[in-house]
Amino acid sequence: MRRWLLNLSLGFTAVVAAQAQQADIRVDVNLVRVVTTVKNAAGDPVGSLSKSDFTVFDNNVPQEIAVFERHTEQPLSVALLIDTSGSTAKDLKYEVDSISRFLHALFAEGNVKDTVALFSFNYEVVKHNYFTRNAAPIERSLHTLHGEAGTSLYDAIYLASGQLENRDGRRIMVIVTDGGDTTSSVDFHAALEAAQLADSVIYPILVVPIANDAGRNVGGEHALTTLALGTGGHVFAPTLGVELDRAFTHLIEDLRTQYLLAYYPSQRLSDSEFRRIRVTVGGLQTGSTFKVRHRTGYYTSKSH
Repeated sequence: MRRWLLNLSLGFTAVVAAQAQQADIRVDVNLVRVVTTVKNAAGDPVGSLSKSDFTVFDNNVPQEIAVFERHTEQPLSVALLIDTSGSTAKDLKYEVDSISRFLHALFAEGNVKDTVALFSFNYEVVKHNYFTRNAAPIERSLHTLHGEAGTSLYDAIYLASGQLENRDGRRIMVIVTDGGDTTSSVDFHAALEAAQLADSVIYPILVVPIANDAGRNVGGEHALTTLALGTGGHVFAPTLGVELDRAFTHLIEDLRTQYLLAYYPSQRLSDSEFRRIRVTVGGLQTGSTFKVRHRTGYYTSKSH
């Protein structure tokens, strides 16, 4: 029975994966929050919509939007997950440089309450820094990372979700990786469910220095796409260097143009039920196409 490695000096207790699967986590749903991103046909953010432009459906039943925020200023809690498996060793330096620039841009342009926590994962998961606005200790931790062994991506998502679950504001998970999972104790479905329970939006930064399919983990890339779609996020697939910097720039652009839609479900909710959410944008610029991203649903109450 393998333990996740955690930074105990930060006061976080090591968790046994088998125990985590038995833990009873219950979420009582009152107000349902839906962080939403809208893009036009060219892929540019659309940030000028009004409450009346949106319709929210809960299990196909239209809902009354109780809270609407354009360019929401709700603070960000960003869990930054860095893949340090053996295959990333040669690229880590370039990734760390881009991540440092991302941190400074995020803190310079955002809400004064925005925070970032740093995790790394190979065959084990390490929490290096708890949520902070200070880039310096995170950068110091980044420069200690080195590539080694397997990839416990799903364990990292499961663990980070637990850290995000009780944070105020928007909960974001940024995953910098080059592929799939090889050594996790929990599976894909448990990772996705944990992220949805935490109301966390997953943004994978899939670094693909190999342009063709040969040598790439295409199955892992598909899993990352599904995780992003299930939580309302988006996969960026840059190469190293300028493209990686551009991916982080687009990510910040996404975070600065998000809408917050919230509603009280009009139907009675039953225990351990997964409710599907759908958001549409209508009555705008005839002939235009809008792409709307949001989480696919939520659990009314869940034990696992």
